[in-house]
Amino acid sequence: MSHFFPSAEYAEDQPLARIILATHVLSRGFQLGTAVGLLSSSAEALNKSQSIISPILLRSAGAGGAIGAGITGIGLIAHMWGRGEIEWKDRSWRLRYNSDQLAIDNWGEPAAALGVLTVVLRRPSGVAMGGWRRLVGGAGIGSLVGVVGCMFARRMFLSQNRQT
Repeated sequence: MSHFFPSAEYAEDQPLARIILATHVLSRGFQLGTAVGLLSSSAEALNKSQSIISPILLRSAGAGGAIGAGITGIGLIAHMWGRGEIEWKDRSWRLRYNSDQLAIDNWGEPAAALGVLTVVLRRPSGVAMGGWRRLVGGAGIGSLVGVVGCMFARRMFLSQNRQT
């Protein structure tokens, strides 16, 4: 998200404030929903000794991601209903200048694309793609892996910087 939207020096000049805030909220809801979807189906997948890329996990992650994005989208509308334009601009401007948030975006978005690519390339020959839930699930799982990788990398770099 951080590279696709323009930024301003001051919050009151932030262009595309509603789009920036909505994109942020929907992507975090998507990630949260994916995590919930994975947790709800992981016990079943582990009992059947299925692989990590199994269709059950992908479909559950995809459905969870879509539901999570929908719920947080409704929450955004409810929370920001009637708020002034400056509140939208201020919140989106703070997101644009939050280094931790930018790092999460910079790791999560490419990882989501890699997750979709992995699902497409790992499909057995002659098997149907499995619908939108598998692709969305691949994006969600990839995004979660990216976020965890970001947290791990930042933690490692911060601990190395403290020792020197």
